[in-house]
Amino acid sequence: VGDSPAPAESSTQPEAMEEDEPLFSNLDLFLFTLIAGLIIYWFMSRKKAEPIPEFKQAPSTRETSFIEKMKKTGRNIVVFYGSQTGTGEEFANRLSKDAQRYGMKGMAADPEEYDMCELSRLAEIDNSLAIFCMATYGEGDPTDNAQDFYDWLQESDGELNGVNYTVFALGNKTYEHYNAMGAYVDKRLEELGAKRVFDLGMGDDDGNLEEDFVTWREQFWPAMCEHFGVEASGEDSSIRQYELKEHNDINMNKVYTGEFGCLKSFETQKPPFDAKNPFLAPVIVNRKLNKAGNRHLMHLEVDITGSKIRYESGDHVAVYPTNDTAIVNKLGQILGVDLDTVISLNNLDEESNKKHPFPCPTTYRTALTHYLDIIHPPRTNVLYELAQYATDPKDQENMRKMASSAPEGKALYQSFVLEDNRNILAILEDLPSLRPPIDHLCELMPRLQARYYSIASSSKVHPNSIHICAVLVEYTTKTGRLTKGVATTWLKNKLVADNGHKSTVPMYIRKSQFRLPFKASNPVIMVGPGTGIAPFMGFIQERGWLKEQGKEVGETVLYFGCRHKNEDYLYQEDLEEAEKTGVITKLNVAFSRDQEQKVYVQHLLRTNKEDLWRQIHTDNAHIYICGDARNMARDVQTAFYEIAEELGGMTRTQATDYIKKLMTKGRYSQDVWS
Repeated sequence: VGDSPAPAESSTQPEAMEEDEPLFSNLDLFLFTLIAGLIIYWFMSRKKAEPIPEFKQAPSTRETSFIEKMKKTGRNIVVFYGSQTGTGEEFANRLSKDAQRYGMKGMAADPEEYDMCELSRLAEIDNSLAIFCMATYGEGDPTDNAQDFYDWLQESDGELNGVNYTVFALGNKTYEHYNAMGAYVDKRLEELGAKRVFDLGMGDDDGNLEEDFVTWREQFWPAMCEHFGVEASGEDSSIRQYELKEHNDINMNKVYTGEFGCLKSFETQKPPFDAKNPFLAPVIVNRKLNKAGNRHLMHLEVDITGSKIRYESGDHVAVYPTNDTAIVNKLGQILGVDLDTVISLNNLDEESNKKHPFPCPTTYRTALTHYLDIIHPPRTNVLYELAQYATDPKDQENMRKMASSAPEGKALYQSFVLEDNRNILAILEDLPSLRPPIDHLCELMPRLQARYYSIASSSKVHPNSIHICAVLVEYTTKTGRLTKGVATTWLKNKLVADNGHKSTVPMYIRKSQFRLPFKASNPVIMVGPGTGIAPFMGFIQERGWLKEQGKEVGETVLYFGCRHKNEDYLYQEDLEEAEKTGVITKLNVAFSRDQEQKVYVQHLLRTNKEDLWRQIHTDNAHIYICGDARNMARDVQTAFYEIAEELGGMTRTQATDYIKKLMTKGRYSQDVWS
């Protein structure tokens, strides 16, 4: 047998066989059959793969043609959303639900899940309309899920004749590129031949995004009725999207306990790690940074050893916090429910890609702890839908009024919900007649979102850990309630060892454009007061590492600001050591409250204007700003305008253009928040 040529090799040795010799002997055929049989048996008898949990979509069954889906389900309105924090998606769902009230049928759609070059085919559907709820992210960028759509719009020369559309943009006025993505989509669709049937809506999260949306929506629908010649059905009652199923006898191994994608993904961790599959990073350091004062500023380090996670200085770490158990328990008590009941909320629209509002089956406790945002003041649609359950007619009337665009209703929502900062628990406590079914409440609550922090370390120096710098958010509302920030409270309580167990943080990395110059010899000017110091700790570590490698490193200048030198001078020892060793060329610190006149980073910029102008204008310095967008970033930008005017001999318009050009070239970068 050993001398018989193996079947796979037989063709390579024709000369070794005589013409009348059969290709295979009987023994060969017997062995071949036996081996084939054993292989088949082994495949068949292997442990059956775990069935895909209910929440996990099998990608092969997903319809990528939204046109075919609309035709199949008799829909004429599609609402696409570009959403980073869930608000755009929420607005899209509300608009698609609205369609029903106007005798039309809508569907909300994630552009990432569909083939967007099919947009031109929308004209095949009578009375069709595409609505776009587009958020702007970062420096005028599209959200992650709208990136491919944005790329397609830029490259496309497709004809969109006969396509009706409208856009509602979500942004924040404190940012440089206010609503850039929404405005671009609105303009570009028109250029491609589509027909704008209603004006671009501009939502400002620095003001009142909810009010902007409600006002736009209440003008939009009557205009659509007129455009399509339809009448509102008058159906203004609540329309449920999901139905409740309680599981009384279920294997608890099939129940979600906080995971986002695959069941048990927190128990068996497999890379790659991303938003749907976060890595549980053990906390290895959690220390208070400030020496005194009534605030709590903290430095955390999480261990990413063995995760294959890579990051660069300037990237963001996203963490998934959980809600305070005391608030979750109170909600259970006030609604009189057993929070450990196992449930599924199943979409009544069987064709929808979104089968559940959050991973199901799960318990109410898990949903309220891990999946739902119960801390932010609820939006008006939540109040509107829950109003039917208030037994006091006055409560019912006020809740409905708050959801309208009438001036009185807007003012009531502004004062009762926003200014008094009432979350859903506070509303239930203050409206004792309102006791909705918990499943409807869970259906309406937005998803709890990941929180992003600028990474405070360099992977060149710390390849196996990620550092976070954060300040605890805690304040008392007008109603006397103590409100705590969800993520910062949760981070503060992440002790290195908790009853012998390691505390872990579900996290993933989000890449950023906030990058050190490619040439290490370029000077770097960093402006980061308060926790805005975070990415610069990474930058400083990296510039130090480059110096150690013998690279020529340009000037490294830091402008940091805090309230008091003896209280909240963050990383004081590290920064002073870096200056002593020459890693930081010049350390400028503004202590705003250590003297009668307040001194901020922008004042120090003006003091050092000659040096700054030389670094920027002659030496090709790169400027980085991190921290508060509303005041600091604006004031710092104004200081740079003034320096360009005075030392560059420019008018304000020229100075503004000069700084804008630096932005375009990637030499003026901002990592700011409001």
